[in-house]
Amino acid sequence: MTGINRRDAFGLALAGGSATMLGTGPADATRGGDQTWRRGHDGQRIADLGDGRFLNPLIGGDRPDPAILKDGDDYYMTFSSFDSYPGLTIWHSRDLLNWAPRTAALTRNIGAVWAVSLEKHAGRYFLYIPVKATPNDIYVSWADHIDGPWSDPVSLGLHRHIDPCHAVGEDGSRWLFLSGGDRIRLAPDGLSTVGAVEHVYDPWRYPDDWDVEGFSPEGPKIHRRGDWFYMITAVGGTAGPPTGHMVIVARSRSIHGPWENDPGNPVVRTVSNEERWWSRGHASLVQAPDGGWWSVYHGFENGFWTLGRQVLLDPVRWTADGWFRMTGGDLSAPLPAPRGGRKGPHGQSLSDAFDRPLALGTKWNFFRPQPEEAARVRTEAGALILRSTGTAPSDSSPLLLIAGDQAYQFDCDIEIAPGTTAGLVLFYDDRLYCGLGFDEQRFVTHQYGIERGRPANPHGRRMRIRIANKRHIVAIHTSGDDGRSWQRFDRGMEVSGYHHNVRGGFLMLRPGLYAAGKGEARFRDFRFRAL
Repeated sequence: MTGINRRDAFGLALAGGSATMLGTGPADATRGGDQTWRRGHDGQRIADLGDGRFLNPLIGGDRPDPAILKDGDDYYMTFSSFDSYPGLTIWHSRDLLNWAPRTAALTRNIGAVWAVSLEKHAGRYFLYIPVKATPNDIYVSWADHIDGPWSDPVSLGLHRHIDPCHAVGEDGSRWLFLSGGDRIRLAPDGLSTVGAVEHVYDPWRYPDDWDVEGFSPEGPKIHRRGDWFYMITAVGGTAGPPTGHMVIVARSRSIHGPWENDPGNPVVRTVSNEERWWSRGHASLVQAPDGGWWSVYHGFENGFWTLGRQVLLDPVRWTADGWFRMTGGDLSAPLPAPRGGRKGPHGQSLSDAFDRPLALGTKWNFFRPQPEEAARVRTEAGALILRSTGTAPSDSSPLLLIAGDQAYQFDCDIEIAPGTTAGLVLFYDDRLYCGLGFDEQRFVTHQYGIERGRPANPHGRRMRIRIANKRHIVAIHTSGDDGRSWQRFDRGMEVSGYHHNVRGGFLMLRPGLYAAGKGEARFRDFRFRAL
């Protein structure tokens, strides 16, 4: 995760504009219209502008429901990972601004993972993990070190709630606060519940004429500051109308209530479809190294539901009467960066030479894997060897990445064994994807989550495929001479509708690769570049 693979600056223009540089150093800056980012690995945008300012997103791409933990001088953050495994990748920072993936805490498929709680109590780390499964449940996993090993998840038998938040009362009692204004007590070791779920809070309601998805009080976060406990809740629905999702606050002098709603609610809300960030919610509070207060939450980028919910950073100011206010406005402009701490690496290269063990969990994830899925993959001699399964991307558990830029391309050398079909995809879920695969004799065109045309394949069992996604306009090229010459594949696509508000699922459109049928596929020299 060190070094910069490329230093090319590309226009990001939503409204025209040319590429410009901000200062010097290993990362480039790109300006398009009123947007300015520095460039890191593979040309990916990064928030740290290098001049004491930053520009959201904090981490590009689908990083929903951020759960953040300050642990001395270290910060750890993880996100809902849904059907991707290994899941619950834990990111690390020392300055609250530059983040790098560290480990994946969840390796066994227990269902679609929603908003978790990451906590440290009495020297031990805990993850409280809600899943959509049969039945729905909330699990707990623990570790004595943030890098694990993490325990096998243990069911808490909570089948009717989501979005747990661990909290410790003024009397030392441990609790899980849940969706809908409910809570349940935890045993002293935090690994089981005591008693029944109880309702403790009636969330603030918005006016009836606001455009929202639904009430849906969820994502409670409990923070203690001085004599007050603060409960931060999301209401209005996670997606749907851009103005729906919002952040509300209540407080109490005791973990046991009563809870008083902030007269300034909501403290965060997208109020116009013209804003840079839509559906902002699921907020937490955290202190920077210099003691200043910040909030992390998620939002959709205007016009790019396909990128999923990206993590955002917003400065916080405390009022004289003990409430707090977000001060970053609509987060469309650069803001003064958090101060203090030690700057570390940010992000990671998405290109892969496959010359070391595959970065499962920290870079690559299987979609909805079977228990033995990891045994399908190995690396050797600069190649990723993927054993085939299923018949198409829909049932072959493709290997996927999270790309956080509005425009990018990726290409790879692919060699197949007889009986194998393999290729590259842009994948939302098993019923909505696109891309190109091939067998020994024919291509297979993936579009709308189905397999369409099968024109003749002139390259045989080995070729290079390139997919470019330029703000939802997709072009595919193939090469039979390792990229020295390219032929455009005769099927262009437009993918702006490959997202949650069309398909559901709360996911993002992700680049990846797959192998179906029988035998194996050998992938070499995977290259990613933001455009």
